[in-house]
Amino acid sequence: MTQPALLMTVLYTLFALLAFAGNSVLCRLALGEQSIDAGSFTVIRLLSGIAVLSTLWYLTQKRKAETDPGRGRGSWTAALMLFIYALGFSYAYISLDTGTGTGALILFGAVQITMIMVSLFRGTRLVWAEWLGLALAFSGFVYLLKPAINTPSLWGFVLMTAAGVAWGMYTLKGRGSVNPLADTHFNFFRTLPLVLLTLLFTLTLSHAVITVNGVLLAMLSGAIASGIGYAAWYRALSGLSAVQAAVLQLLVPVIAAAGGVVFTDEQITTRLLIAALLVLGGIFLVVVGRYYLLVRRSSSV
Repeated sequence: MTQPALLMTVLYTLFALLAFAGNSVLCRLALGEQSIDAGSFTVIRLLSGIAVLSTLWYLTQKRKAETDPGRGRGSWTAALMLFIYALGFSYAYISLDTGTGTGALILFGAVQITMIMVSLFRGTRLVWAEWLGLALAFSGFVYLLKPAINTPSLWGFVLMTAAGVAWGMYTLKGRGSVNPLADTHFNFFRTLPLVLLTLLFTLTLSHAVITVNGVLLAMLSGAIASGIGYAAWYRALSGLSAVQAAVLQLLVPVIAAAGGVVFTDEQITTRLLIAALLVLGGIFLVVVGRYYLLVRRSSSV
């Protein structure tokens, strides 16, 4: 990978991870404070993503799409995984007893297992440095969340696991994207039939709770943290292996915790520092371990 390409991968990855952390905060404010119900939050979130991505695609790529209609069209599979993740996450969030600790552990655990197992099934073999990095990063992640972890409800566990598996599959689909903005746009757009069904269910069979604050939070989550953030993530994936993409997402809770220190005057704790070092050290081993070992092996031949 050339230096400019590596720099762009780093920048897009950083932006995407910041968007994921911001999304976590927005969901916590909306669902945790019961400003909106889970179904309405999901509907507004996805519709906002569709609106923003459709506008960006129309302004920047519609003319290119007319000359090359097969380039960057997303897929129905990715759209289904996106919808399952969004809906499962929202309902799991309100089903779990506490919120962030247990839910994040289940979600990111399912993402890690899904992506690594699929990668191994496809023939990828991890070197010892990658296994060690995975263990270190996940240990730091669990250590950070340990005080908030409790026994989840069965329904919440099932829903959050489904959300994690779906997000892992959605991420893996994005590794082959040649036009991240277009693919993300069409993935979001293809969720529209399911979004409308969810809206119908929410209005007729569920107890809708909608406040101005909840709607605004859902719109921000969908338009910025999800729509633009997911497009950036698809762009970053072109320069990341599946294992790298999986372990990098463990940074999201660390970033969210650091954001609490910066924006809400929370204290920098020893737990946060140790967890950050473990996660960052693990990510470093996963990102550079294979490259270093391969270079060392080739130089010794």
